[in-house]
Amino acid sequence: MKKNSGFTLVEILVATAISMIALGAAMLMFRDSTKANNNVTQSADMSDNLRAGLNMIVQDLIQTATGIPTGGISIPNTANAAGCNTGAPVNRPPAVMNLTFQGPNAVNVGCNVILPAIEPGNALGPVITSPDGTTGPATDIITVMYADNTLALDQKPINGPNCPAGSIAADGSTVTFDPGCAVIGAAGIPVNPGDLIMIYNANNPNGALQTVTSVAGQTLNFAAGDAFNLNGHTGTATAGTILQLQNQTKGVPNGSYPATSATRVWMITYYLSIADDPLHPMLMRAVNFNPPNPVAESFEDLQFTFNLDDGTTPPPVGQVTVPIVPAPTGDNENQIRSVNVYVGARTANRSVGPSGKYIRTNLSTQVALRSLAYFNTYK
Repeated sequence: MKKNSGFTLVEILVATAISMIALGAAMLMFRDSTKANNNVTQSADMSDNLRAGLNMIVQDLIQTATGIPTGGISIPNTANAAGCNTGAPVNRPPAVMNLTFQGPNAVNVGCNVILPAIEPGNALGPVITSPDGTTGPATDIITVMYADNTLALDQKPINGPNCPAGSIAADGSTVTFDPGCAVIGAAGIPVNPGDLIMIYNANNPNGALQTVTSVAGQTLNFAAGDAFNLNGHTGTATAGTILQLQNQTKGVPNGSYPATSATRVWMITYYLSIADDPLHPMLMRAVNFNPPNPVAESFEDLQFTFNLDDGTTPPPVGQVTVPIVPAPTGDNENQIRSVNVYVGARTANRSVGPSGKYIRTNLSTQVALRSLAYFNTYK
């Protein structure tokens, strides 16, 4: 009988065992590769978030004080002997934080009668506690201002010989533009309720700041009760109002104005928010008192320190944290020349692997405030 060739049972079992070992090793390698890829993807997303957020902050800091008068913009105030405002404080965005630019109140006691182009907010943001129990310090906020250089509102004055149809109400409640000088509206220059308008002339280069409450044709209305609390103080505040822009008769404002200009101003505030999702704090950007927009997620820290130059001590005075009050003795926010920004973030989810921890990273940079950093030390 002819013998048939083939595999014995032992050979099949050995081959099967070897195949299973090889397949198991391949599966382990695939699993580890998948975990590594997941962690790399999460890290890349975190880095993109961090850089996007930091880049946005830097862009606004670079423009800080552009078109803003040296020393800031006048705000309605009645100053006491110490130079502090005893009148109603100006509200500070965002609304959810319920802050003002000057006191008194529990967390923000200041003496601002001039609104500076940059306003620190040391430890005014929330304390971020991560899902793994990691807790950082109280975060900072920051508010900056700059003129809208895309708007042609300031190319010609509101009133005067060249724009005779323009006018400003004596109580500062309305401004009407000459259509031959500036066309307000969708077909020309868009101005919206909630916009900040800086009005200035030779009588007060620091100007007056008003909030647009409504727009009717060529007329901007500045009704009292606006979100900033800037409007309607003509009869109660002794400085920082539309009265200081008027011509005077025997030292008293007479209701008439020299050629006066207007510029739209952006007020930008950055802060961290845990209101919507405490597990994934958001970096928020608020423009005026409009609803804030999220810039990036899973931020855990936001800190600002400031380099000042007082014009006497060789710059910089030093890297110091400027709280709301006081700035270093003899210094103020208008002497800030550069900002040191520190941001920290983590991955949205825990890493895949034995540790099961979040991956964290941070970035820091220094930004020179171009419109504040270059000044004449010999003037």
